[in-house]
Amino acid sequence: MAGTPYIVTRGIVLRETESKEADKILTLLTDKCGKIAVIARGARRKSCKYAACVQSLVWSEWTLYQKGDWYYANEGSTVELFPGLRSDLEALSLGFYLAELTEAVTTENTPAPELLRHLLNGLYALSALHKPPALVKPAFELKLLCLAGYEPLADGCAYCGRPDPERPMLDVVQGVLRCGTCGVQESALSMPLCPSSLAALRHIVYGDPKRLYSFTLGDDALRRLSAAAEAFVAAQLERGFRSLDFYKSLQPLN
Repeated sequence: MAGTPYIVTRGIVLRETESKEADKILTLLTDKCGKIAVIARGARRKSCKYAACVQSLVWSEWTLYQKGDWYYANEGSTVELFPGLRSDLEALSLGFYLAELTEAVTTENTPAPELLRHLLNGLYALSALHKPPALVKPAFELKLLCLAGYEPLADGCAYCGRPDPERPMLDVVQGVLRCGTCGVQESALSMPLCPSSLAALRHIVYGDPKRLYSFTLGDDALRRLSAAAEAFVAAQLERGFRSLDFYKSLQPLN
């Protein structure tokens, strides 16, 4: 960035942290610089001209400058506030999880246009299209991991080659599909699917990204897909997410 006093880029706030008297440290996922940390001085003051931009899950155009290892906010103007999230606690809590999950699979200062687009599309599906959070969650999780290099092999049983596995299971550690009776010894943790949830899994992994959320499932099949997607995330990334715990705490007990 030497010789360039200001950088104009679009970015979404993945996380905001209060700092000093009235400052915030933002984790932004930007189109030009990838994931960066930005110091927004005076962002918590009422007089701050870009106060709306420093909220989590807000997509804005930023004018930044770099000093040492840090970026500093100079100006900001909102592009998309995702208002549908702000009026629905379940959708908002899921949005925080989508952001935290995206942050976990992106690296500093490395542009990740597909991951950025995927996050924006997921938030748009919740906010404007009003897609059910229970459907958006597993579709987002699985596709995000595909884009981040963890794509599962879901075209047939990894052991016998059967294209439609008998009693299908997703081995979430090895990232392969198997029949219920195949590979039992080798599998550390497998999640049961059904024909409908398997079809949805393949739609998510191999289908047109523009139609990612264009499927429907019955309650049981959706529960299986969601459990498999969540277990796959946990096994591949080897960590938990506080935002996921909060989202789940809002769900009714069965």
